Amino acid sequence: MSTGQQEVALDVIVIGGGQAGLAVARELGRTPLSYVVLDAQPAPGGAWRHGWDSLNLFSPARWSSLPGLPMPGGEHRYPGRDDVVRYLEAYEARYGLRVQRPVRVRWVRPDGALLRLGTDRGTWRARAVVSATGTFDAPHWPEIPGRDLFQGRQLHSSEYRSPAGLEGQRVIVVGGGNSGAQIVAEVSRVAHTTWATLTPPSFMPDDIDGRVLFGAATQRYRAQQAGSDLPPPSLGDIVMVPSVREARERGVLGARAMFVRVTAQGVVWPDGATSDADTIIWCTGFRPALQHLDSLGVLEDPGYVRVQGTRSRAEPRLWLVGYGNWTGFASATLVGVGRSARATVAEVVAALR
Repeated sequence: MSTGQQEVALDVIVIGGGQAGLAVARELGRTPLSYVVLDAQPAPGGAWRHGWDSLNLFSPARWSSLPGLPMPGGEHRYPGRDDVVRYLEAYEARYGLRVQRPVRVRWVRPDGALLRLGTDRGTWRARAVVSATGTFDAPHWPEIPGRDLFQGRQLHSSEYRSPAGLEGQRVIVVGGGNSGAQIVAEVSRVAHTTWATLTPPSFMPDDIDGRVLFGAATQRYRAQQAGSDLPPPSLGDIVMVPSVREARERGVLGARAMFVRVTAQGVVWPDGATSDADTIIWCTGFRPALQHLDSLGVLEDPGYVRVQGTRSRAEPRLWLVGYGNWTGFASATLVGVGRSARATVAEVVAALR
């Protein structure tokens, strides 16, 4: 669609061209509805374009695919960041998905029976909107006293690419999840690295990967749908990918209890001890990237939207896919988002009929 056609009212506009947006677009392409995907990125790949250089999936390629097109690599290869980007590019081309980029949506507002979208390339209108922007554009920075006083470098895991430039530095990595563990494993090869976590890190057995986790989560989901409730599996939090196993062998996976404040030179630990630092890397997660929906009045603290399934309760012309289990079981994963995409598009078709 050219910019000269932007005022034409479409049936559906999908905001975001990452894995969730493409899964929704593929389902829309199998219906008579007119649609377009507006993607803020300059090229295919979504948030995967910005992962650190050595990032690998937790699951083999076969278990990391969107509906309709297996990711190359089979059962034993764990794809890296660039593999996923190439796969999403191929997926978009395979299904001829209608994506416009780069187009950043600034706001969404009611416009009679339609919704109007304001972007950096003009305005668009649609009978229904599916928001699929994920979380990458909303990194979470915790409120730690003194953080604004630190005179060294601070970066979020969303900004981290490689340990290049950190050689010989004193680095503190914050966060006890998978990103924290993987970045500690990598940075500790070249820098004096300290790992700070709120609770002691919990590691999974070496033979557990994303296949097992998804299977256990699916079993629990089906039990809940049937009216029972299985307790979540006690497997731990951190997947022992090869780099983390190697770091364990080097003895660098010990973590300190989270520091209580930041100073100009470093941090203060709970026991009053201090550590100087050159760089602090915050592996502290993300929030849903939903700033574009603020103008609709649907956001609730802390920035979520109340939904029935994936449909907004407050704005029935709005659906949300891919932000986590609150917008569909496992919808923030490559292998899991297809179910939410299918259910969402079926509901959109019924609503517009």
